[in-house]
Amino acid sequence: AKASTSTDAISTTALLAERPKIAENVLELIGNTPMVKLNKVIDTPGVEVVAKLESSNPANSVKDRIALSMITEAEKRGDITPGKTTLVEPTSGNTGIGLSMVAASKGYNLVLTMPESMSMERRVLLKAFGADLVLTPAAKGMGGAISRAEELVEELGEDG
Repeated sequence: AKASTSTDAISTTALLAERPKIAENVLELIGNTPMVKLNKVIDTPGVEVVAKLESSNPANSVKDRIALSMITEAEKRGDITPGKTTLVEPTSGNTGIGLSMVAASKGYNLVLTMPESMSMERRVLLKAFGADLVLTPAAKGMGGAISRAEELVEELGEDG
């Protein structure tokens, strides 16, 4: 085992001092992700390479940021209202997970359309966040999911 150095102790102490005490809600934890120097990547004097650890977002993805931004900006425009508007989005990836988390936190119903070929693990996670899933034929790919989302928005009218 490596012996602890005073530098390790200082870094750990500084990191702990910067962490917020308790977030009011999960949305406050999106962004402000830590960065780390990649000391072994380049050996050029005066050059520093730094990586941002977006996996430290609540749903483990940089897509948490865009999900929060999409919903917040639509609220600012007056396009959507928590408890009234049902959000509909075609997705098969991490954006859907981020949207599910943000929608749940803000009080929106969310319907996600996706090809039936999406993994069971992804479906379980999306449902755990409260999203309703509408599966479309795998053979139609994302195009089928997009078409179904458009149909759902039309059916919802003012509420979608």
